[in-house]
Amino acid sequence: MKNTGQEQIFTQLYKRMLKSRMIEEKMLTLLRQGKVSKWFSGIGQEAISVGVTSVLTKDEFVLPMHRNLGVFLSKNVPLSKLFAQWQGKVNGFTKGRDRSFHFGSIEHKVIGMISHLGPQMAVATGIALGHKLRGEPNITAVFSGEGGTSEGDFHEALNIASVWKLPVLFCIENNGYALSTPTETQYACDDLADRGYGYGMEAFIIDGNDVVEIYLKLRHIASEMRKNPRPVLVEFKTFRVRGHEEASGTAYVPEELISTWMKKDPVLKLQKALLKSSIIDQARVEKYRSAIKTEIDTEWKNVESWDFPVFDAKSELQDVYKDFELSTQKNIEVFEDMRFIDAIKDALFLSMARDKSVIIMGQDIAEYGGVFKATEGLLQQFGKERVRNTPLCESGIISCAAGLSINKFKAIVEMQFADFVSSGFNPIVNYLAKQHYRWGANADVVIRMPCGGGVGAGPFHSQSNEAWFAKVPGLKIAYPSNPQDAKGLLAAAIEDPNPVLFFEHKKLYRSQTSKVPVGYYSTPFGQANIVHSGDDMLVVSYGMAVQWVMDVVTNDTSFNNTAVLDLRTIVPLDEETILFWSKKCNKILIVTEDSESFSVVSHISHLITSQCFEYLEAPVEIIGSLDTPIPFHKNLEEGYMGHSRLNEKMKFLLRY
Repeated sequence: MKNTGQEQIFTQLYKRMLKSRMIEEKMLTLLRQGKVSKWFSGIGQEAISVGVTSVLTKDEFVLPMHRNLGVFLSKNVPLSKLFAQWQGKVNGFTKGRDRSFHFGSIEHKVIGMISHLGPQMAVATGIALGHKLRGEPNITAVFSGEGGTSEGDFHEALNIASVWKLPVLFCIENNGYALSTPTETQYACDDLADRGYGYGMEAFIIDGNDVVEIYLKLRHIASEMRKNPRPVLVEFKTFRVRGHEEASGTAYVPEELISTWMKKDPVLKLQKALLKSSIIDQARVEKYRSAIKTEIDTEWKNVESWDFPVFDAKSELQDVYKDFELSTQKNIEVFEDMRFIDAIKDALFLSMARDKSVIIMGQDIAEYGGVFKATEGLLQQFGKERVRNTPLCESGIISCAAGLSINKFKAIVEMQFADFVSSGFNPIVNYLAKQHYRWGANADVVIRMPCGGGVGAGPFHSQSNEAWFAKVPGLKIAYPSNPQDAKGLLAAAIEDPNPVLFFEHKKLYRSQTSKVPVGYYSTPFGQANIVHSGDDMLVVSYGMAVQWVMDVVTNDTSFNNTAVLDLRTIVPLDEETILFWSKKCNKILIVTEDSESFSVVSHISHLITSQCFEYLEAPVEIIGSLDTPIPFHKNLEEGYMGHSRLNEKMKFLLRY
């Protein structure tokens, strides 16, 4: 190393690594004192975090892991905010709701990980896609350990990035162990870089303990990626000299292996090179250390006086969702007959026309128009950049949608069938649902869910699986029963900055036609609708089941005085209207197409019973489908469906 114009850069790299090391040493002391609850040490791996982040511009995102403190420091995240986060203070990034590096800071372009490691790899593809759509020459860097490369999300993310030529720098920190599992039992290939070639992308192996090599090589790679957008995979060979987290220890690691790698300490390695080249001297080293120690001690002591959070149920609940105002509605004067499927299509068309940030993604949705033709014609109107066919990877695409949201786009994802959402369950319930509550970033994503039975599609294409998600705080769920609500609710879902699961019953697509307002309008969530008035009894339902109930009510005069309440949305649930009509009618039946046990109707039954018990003249009754998977043959499916028992149950309740 020579004393050249690069000496300032090398000195900065050294200072960043040194600061990272000294903060970690402080944390280990505080951990033993019980002042920090948990710590994942990156000692010995500082060169990777610092080297990668130092080649990024201030506008480029990076998605780090547990052991990447140097990322936050290199992105100039204030030390006081980090200390507040680790102490669980109310002024931390998560207000005491999460720990460690489980947070993000849009301001600093840092998006932290969740404990379910995989999703963030594809979140990076969504961020990169956003830059590419806007024509911005930015790259996105994302980290994974070698253990994380065994997860399906890793492979889905690489495939998405490669197919769409997204400028994502995939950084694998190969540090020898995934918790206690050594590399030889984690994967069978010689080098993880080889996986990049398998997905058609460039791949490199870099010494993860040499920050100068990392910086110089990545500076060139990043420059080329900005000029010619494409993904690149880099495997950093390093070692974890401490435990997975401090409580786990290192008893499973041979002592000689740790000793060998400690001799390759990246901080000392660069320090020796800088001293040898006379870029710095020992006095300068001591000056750096003294200044860093003073800053650490001062900031930590200052943050110790900050407040811990105090539980307040109102504020906790308010932070689950981002507030917003639905667009003001004009007086609707013109209507036209429209099928359910056309109402969905019209809502998509009008929403994309009024907001250029709306992107729709899914399998076969472009030229083919989707398996139900709900997106037919959108490609011709809005182009392939905004109407995107995706690889067959539900988890990766949902995570990609989360990344688009972070980069200020609105993402709509079409599940080919609602049943297939199980392959994307993790990013929905652990990433989208929790993000705003944890650190204030909303997940602006709608997932369209063609669902329901009655069409002879069998166990894997017929489920009404809204109950899977109804109990997850942070998600909203809409389930319309008619074309007018389908259009208005979908428009509202797209306006809503929170994650929405939008259920569209397949049998309604072409069987239901009704008057629908012409032009754009939106129907507010959380406002149930009385579709038939009466006071003999109340039937509460949603989706296709509303049509079951209305068929009974309109074809049997004994039910002329039955009130029918269409929930329209399950989350938020219009409890006020449910309770008002329950008190008015005194006899209540709740109907769902879902299997009866542990379904949404069970919760509604409890709500009514607990709030209206003294008004009731009969037990609250529920009807759902049989507690089996959905069978294929029409005779079996007919018996499975709850509507086969509906008339009898309604007559029983009327007589009670």
